[in-house]
Amino acid sequence: MFDRIEAIEKRFEELTAEMARPEVAGDYARLQELAKERAAIEDVVELYRRWRDAGAALDDARSMLGDSDAEMAALARDEVERLTRERGELEEQLKRALRPKDPRDDRGVIVEIRAGTGGDEAALFAADLYRMYTRYADRHGWTVEVLSENQIGIGGIKEVVFEVHGKGAYSRLKYESGVHRVQRVPATEAQGRIHTSTATVAVLPEAEEVEVQINESDLRVDIFHSGGAGGQNVNKVATAVRITHLPTGIVVVCQDERSQLKNRTKAMAVLRARLLDQKVSAQAQEIAGARKQQVGSAERSEKIRTYNFPQDRLTDHRIGLTVHNLPRILDGELDPIIDAVAADFEARELEHGATAEAVAR
Repeated sequence: MFDRIEAIEKRFEELTAEMARPEVAGDYARLQELAKERAAIEDVVELYRRWRDAGAALDDARSMLGDSDAEMAALARDEVERLTRERGELEEQLKRALRPKDPRDDRGVIVEIRAGTGGDEAALFAADLYRMYTRYADRHGWTVEVLSENQIGIGGIKEVVFEVHGKGAYSRLKYESGVHRVQRVPATEAQGRIHTSTATVAVLPEAEEVEVQINESDLRVDIFHSGGAGGQNVNKVATAVRITHLPTGIVVVCQDERSQLKNRTKAMAVLRARLLDQKVSAQAQEIAGARKQQVGSAERSEKIRTYNFPQDRLTDHRIGLTVHNLPRILDGELDPIIDAVAADFEARELEHGATAEAVAR
């Protein structure tokens, strides 16, 4: 592994030197090409240098273990323990960094949240999830753009589709696909009984046009008036767009914009993302074990998480993780949960890769 990393570091230094040459600095296209390659390996090189520096510091600390000064020897022992632990953690990070990445990880995403079982309470929970993800996006400096939304009068959402724009959005949010379950006492419940409701979350990477070919003859496009809560919220001009992809039966509706053209553009973006997701899912089924660890069996019908309000507890059923403080989680503090799920997924990927190598040998 370290021979490979040393080769990566050498290439990193070559790229840095190449970019500093005056003739390259004046060639924007070439400079961008080199910068992109350099950025792709920069994290690995930084981790490797930190691992190497920790090793040098560890050697120095070990050399002081036999110091005649008891206090200095004790400090050296503490330093050896700390650096040994730090070096081990850096080595694990290096292993993960070297694992082939999903080429879609740096993309933005299209997120679809739909109320499931539970009536109005399910719609209120869907609204809570929508707010949670928008707050999470804010924390990461990503932008959110609503594509379509179907609200109910009490503040709930039957369905919302929105884009999250920002580097790495898919790498984080892809673990959120699945059924989310809530257990709590609804505001409308007079007797204080706990209800169980669900909402589904689908996370699709934004698709580029070259990845999904769509023939205009395969589309049925309907134009209609945007719906709303009534009164001034109902659009007087027919700007809402419904696109049906005839070969697959996929239907996309976009009515958030006042421009028919903008709604059509957004609807096509959603359609491309859904078709790409369908294409990738079909490929995954053909390749044994291909990304099933992402959400258990990779079926969106599978329950992935429970939000239990009476016990202030969130449980992620895929990895058996239980954490508390639901208000903070619903305010967008999702990183500790996503980190744990991602680490478990990566560990399974590494184990699968090691097993495959052993079989190949």
